[in-house]
Parts: sequence; C-alpha cells; structure tokens
Amino acid sequence: MEAVFVADRERSHPDTSAVLDRALARGARVFDLAPGVLERVADTVTPQPVLAVVGMPDATLDELAAKSFVVVCVDVRDPGNAGAVIRVAHAAGAAGVVCCEGTVDPFNPKTVRASAGSILHIPIVAAGDALEVLQTLGRFGYRRLGAASRGGTPYTEADLTSPLALVLGNEASGLSPELEGHLDGSVTIPMSGGVESLNVSTAAAVLCFESARRRSNLHAMEEAR
Repeated sequence: MEAVFVADRERSHPDTSAVLDRALARGARVFDLAPGVLERVADTVTPQPVLAVVGMPDATLDELAAKSFVVVCVDVRDPGNAGAVIRVAHAAGAAGVVCCEGTVDPFNPKTVRASAGSILHIPIVAAGDALEVLQTLGRFGYRRLGAASRGGTPYTEADLTSPLALVLGNEASGLSPELEGHLDGSVTIPMSGGVESLNVSTAAAVLCFESARRRSNLHAMEEAR
C-alpha cells in the first residue's frame, strides 16, 4: 500500500480511524482531502470515505503449478461478474484465478470493487490465449472441467476433488466448442422451471463450494486412516 486518501469529514469516525491507523503502521502515507475532492476523483456516485493507491500484484501461471484447485475465466466480460468470481474463489479456498484473453481486466475498478478485497488476497493471473492456458494447466496435472449449462455431468456426480481447474465461460455463449478438445470433461448444475442458465458468478459459487466440501471430506478421511 503506497498512499491513503481520506475525506476530511470522516477522519474521526472510529471505523475510518482504525483503517488509517493500520495503514500508517504499515508505512503508508495518509493524506486528508478537502471537502468535495474525493467525490470528484472517485468513479462512483457515492464513494467510500477512504481511497488508496496499492501496488498491482503480478502473479504468473507457474505459481499455480502443483496446487489443488484453481478457477479459470474464459471470455468473462462483465467486471461485476469477474469480481464476484474472484471473491467466490477466494472464499472457497482456490489457489488462484486465471483470467484468459478476452476476459475483462481483473484490475478494472468495477472488478476490484466487486471482489470486495479478495483480489489482493489470492493470486490473479492475467494470462493469454485460453488454449495455451488449458494446455499448460494440463501439463501441471490439473483435471480441467468446463462449466456447461447443459449436457455435462451433474455436479453432484462429477469428480470435483484435486487437482481441479474449473473453467468458466462467457456469460451469454458459455465456452467455445474449440476448447472441448482441451478439457477433461464438463460439469452441469441441473436446473428446473425452464431456467436456461445461471449467472456465471452464481454457478461459480455452487461449483467452488461443492469442490471445497468434497476436498475437505477427502482430507478428513485421509487423516482418519
């Protein structure tokens, strides 16, 4: 964290004061802003009272080798969805999130906000071509499962244990058919009532936490032996 900016009227609020104390303790500079300045520089209508300049993390795909679970975004274009997926992946214990070419910039301001801070707590790899990413993850030993709205193995029956790379596609069209040869299978969340698909972040939440549950149960069984 390089610098923190605070709206003058909020400096004395206990929550704000606690944040500033933590920032100062870590060596960040803190600047008070005159009335109205924060509203002009922020890109939201009603900004939070504190802004910060933070160094951008720089993770690589090689850092995810030999891990148990990663999430891969392919052509996920909505920044709110991408941020929510990052937040879900972090909460479910994923080792990282890979954003392939065509996916929104993970450090887009809306994505950062939607991640609710998770983007700074989990490795985010801004990768290139999806085919190359999947090939690399395959060499790392990951089983690559694509999320599909129809036709995949029901998630209650699919093997979601380690090592797993969960591949999420475009909000409207899903995963491209050209990726099928580079996946080890597909997984589907059965839906009723004529619903065609789920929001990509909702699907990610269902699948990530089911994987987390399975991995936890497997770990408990191994420890019990």
